Amino acid sequence: MQPALPLPLSTPNRNLVRLTIVRGITWTGFLIAIVVGVELLAFDLPVTAVVSVVIAMGLLNIATWWRLGRPRAVEHIEYLLHLLADVAGLTLVFYFSGGSTNPFITYYLVPVTIAAATLPWRHAWVCAVCAMAGYSFLMFYYHPVPQLAHINSDEILNLHVMGMWLNFGLSAGLVTFFIYKMAYALRSRDKALSRTREAALRNEQVLAVATQAAGTAHELGTPLSTMAVLLKEMQAEVSDDSPLQQDIRLLRQQVDICKSRLQHLVTSSDRRRMAEPEILDAQEWLSGVVQRWLVLRPDVSHQLDIAEKRAKPWLAVDTTLDQALMNLLNNAADANPERISIRLDWQEDSVVIDIRDHGPGIAMSIADQLGDTFISTKSKGMGIGLFLTHATINRFGGGVSLYNHPEGGTLTEVTLPRSSAPN
Repeated sequence: MQPALPLPLSTPNRNLVRLTIVRGITWTGFLIAIVVGVELLAFDLPVTAVVSVVIAMGLLNIATWWRLGRPRAVEHIEYLLHLLADVAGLTLVFYFSGGSTNPFITYYLVPVTIAAATLPWRHAWVCAVCAMAGYSFLMFYYHPVPQLAHINSDEILNLHVMGMWLNFGLSAGLVTFFIYKMAYALRSRDKALSRTREAALRNEQVLAVATQAAGTAHELGTPLSTMAVLLKEMQAEVSDDSPLQQDIRLLRQQVDICKSRLQHLVTSSDRRRMAEPEILDAQEWLSGVVQRWLVLRPDVSHQLDIAEKRAKPWLAVDTTLDQALMNLLNNAADANPERISIRLDWQEDSVVIDIRDHGPGIAMSIADQLGDTFISTKSKGMGIGLFLTHATINRFGGGVSLYNHPEGGTLTEVTLPRSSAPN
């Protein structure tokens, strides 16, 4: 079994686990510092109030561990609230231990840095602003500790305290801006690399299928030619009034059809590689594909709905896209040929085709893998058709999504980029 891939930096659940560990280490260190300050350095601290803050943060940590055991995912706003709780806890403990004169006041930068590295832009700035507000509050309101007083501390604001405040404000702003930008660049790069790897893997699989198809077509040519020669000789040996003559003639016709199909497959494949997609009216194109599909599936009952909008939707299409849509229609017909609903709609930059069947739906165990690998919903299917359909539509810049419809059956949503009208 392959080891699980590490979750990305921006995953709130994993980040909250790390934050809980950091919080436990931090407040344990604060508790030790309080004990040392009171017992060894004779700090004049309101011990009950300070210890109460430490206990409250410990209880928050315990509650966080319990919450992490719940199945509900952690949202960014929840993660931000935890960071703000840390800022509030730091403000309280600094309030009772010298305020802005406390040498640990710059620890505010820790939650600010964590927010910048793991949260969206607005959330990171909210945390930075709250930390700056807490620092500013502690410059004027705090329980003084004589041992921590600065030189010329009789003044309301001396240059040393003001310099520390300005340094913190500059540091918080730079940390929030640059750490966020670097983390965002890393996340964007990881996403781009992931998409590139998926595209490369899909192209390799498509190439493997195409190579196998070409080899199979080549191998079929020889036995078909042999069959054609033998049937020609048999037809020459059998008299015209023999009952076998008609059967042999039919067999020759079928062999010739197979040979012509293989030749057409190779020829059309070469032509498609050189040809540019054609810009067509999506309404006319979809209607044509559905009509050709009905010729192949006369047992199907369907309903085609087209949104009533003014502007025509244009699409860049070729024969591969026709076949991809037919694969999806065939999947719907295989699930249940009755009452298949097809709907065309479009937005400013996209065209959406919905295909709804009334079959058994999709098993949740394979729902996320359909189209990515050779997995099929049919008992005898290999999943190649759905895989190639996904690859074709992705090549056109679109996507395929499959859902279990609330009223039963499967809803297949095809999204394609809308093209400009042809000149």
